[in-house]
Amino acid sequence: MNDSIWAPYLIFLGDEQDSRIAKTGSGLFYWAKDRCLAQIRLPGAKADIGLPDMSINEAVKAGARTLVLGVAPAGGQVPKSWLPTIELALRSGMDIVSGMHADLEQIESIRGLAERAGRRLIDIRKAPEGLPVGNGVKRKGMRLITVGTDCGVGKMYAALAIHRELQQAGADADFRATGQTGKLIAGDGICIDAVVADFMAGAAELLSPDNTANHWDIIEGQGSLHHPAYAGVSLALLHGSQPDVIVMCHDASRELMVGLKGRPVPSIEASIELNLQCARIVNSSVRVGGVCANTSAMSESDANDWMTDTQRKLQVPVCDPVRTGVSSIVKEINELCAA
Repeated sequence: MNDSIWAPYLIFLGDEQDSRIAKTGSGLFYWAKDRCLAQIRLPGAKADIGLPDMSINEAVKAGARTLVLGVAPAGGQVPKSWLPTIELALRSGMDIVSGMHADLEQIESIRGLAERAGRRLIDIRKAPEGLPVGNGVKRKGMRLITVGTDCGVGKMYAALAIHRELQQAGADADFRATGQTGKLIAGDGICIDAVVADFMAGAAELLSPDNTANHWDIIEGQGSLHHPAYAGVSLALLHGSQPDVIVMCHDASRELMVGLKGRPVPSIEASIELNLQCARIVNSSVRVGGVCANTSAMSESDANDWMTDTQRKLQVPVCDPVRTGVSSIVKEINELCAA
C-alpha cells in the first residue's frame, strides 16, 4: 500500500486541541520520519506532533505530494472546517489520504474536485470484502497481542517496538496492523473497527494465518476491554488473534479513561486478569509477557521509579517502548515460549 501513497507527506491536524487525538500524525512521524515533510494546522489548533508548520503552497513547493489527515476524533467524521484545506490541497496537485470512518468519496464536493483535478482520494479504513466469520481453530505459529487499560495508551507503539526488537535479534516476525496508523506505517493490514461486527474475529484470524512453529505475529491491539465504547472491537480482536502472549499497555500518568466522564482507569492487575480470562476462551496457555508504559508526561526519574515499583509489584518486565526500549519483554517472551 505504501508504494501507492506518494511521499513526502503533509500531515493535517485540523483544528484539534489535544495532541493525543493526533495519534495518526504523531505515529506516522515517529515510525516513518523519512516520509513526513511538515504539518499543517488551522488557526487556534494546539495539537502539535513536532513537525515544522507549512501552508499548502509552501509544502507543495517543498515537494509534498500527499495530504494525510492526521487526527482520529471520536466518530471519525470529517468536520466542515477541514474542507477548504482539503480542497486547496487537491487544487494544488496533492492526493488525500484518510483513515477516518467517513468516506471521502461520499463527500460530493471533495469527490467532484478530485475527479476534475485528477487527484486520488485514498480511504485506508475500508474493510476488505469477503471476510469470514471466526472459527476458533488453533493456528500454527506464535502470536503476541498488545492490549490496554484504556484507549490511546500506546498499543501500536509497543507492538512495533517489539516487532523491531525481535527482528533485530534474528527472529522470524511480522507486525500485523489493525488500525489506520499501523496500516499506513506497515503498508498493509485490516482496520478492525471498520469491519462488520460478525466478521471481526474472522478478520483477525485472516490477518494472522497459519505459519511455521517459531514464527511470531505481533498484533496491534485496539481499544480496551474496560472501555464501554470500544470493548467489542477489543474482544473480537483478542479472540481472533488467539494470543500466546499478551503485553499490557498503560498510560502511567492517566487517571480517567478517554471520553468517559469520571470513570477511573482500571488497575493494571484488573486489566491483565480480564484479558487473560477472555483470551483463555481461544488459547488456554496464554501468558503475560510484560507491561509497556507510556511515561511521556513524567520526568525520567519519576518514570524510572514508577516502572521499578510496578515491576516489583507485578513480577513481569515493565518498560517504556520509547524511553527504555522493549528488550526485557522480548527476553521474557522468548523464555516463556522456550519453557
